[in-house]
Amino acid sequence: MRTTDFSKAPPQGQATAMFVGATRYRGPLSILTLTLTWFRMVRDMKRMRGYRWHKVYWEFPYTLGTLAFFDDRDALLRFARSRHHRKLMQWVTDGTKNATGGYIRLYNAEPEGYSNGVWRAEGGPMAHIETFTPLTTEDGDGPPVKRP
Repeated sequence: MRTTDFSKAPPQGQATAMFVGATRYRGPLSILTLTLTWFRMVRDMKRMRGYRWHKVYWEFPYTLGTLAFFDDRDALLRFARSRHHRKLMQWVTDGTKNATGGYIRLYNAEPEGYSNGVWRAEGGPMAHIETFTPLTTEDGDGPPVKRP
């Protein structure tokens, strides 16, 4: 079901701004040092207006990444300006003694999306869509959804 109402969705489904990033740290000592600021930064982030949800992931051997969701882009950028985040970013980008690489991507959710089942704001029953969302090369509606 296409929708613009995500009021019944979990916190990350209600967000309209998403942060994706990762940092490859120099080694175990860098990751240990990171934790001194990181826990304070997360505590502050969770208290900020507009925070919705986050998850940290690990990639072997020394890469830590984050997915974070906020009400809107302004809330995400307010967090980026926070004291502990600035301190951490200065530490990470101080040459290559703490980290050897990283990236950040910011995404905005389109107003419309899809919902079904328990997270459906329009009612209880699940529903199929009749047409696919059009690609940028298609005019009007997308092609019909063919069911087996």
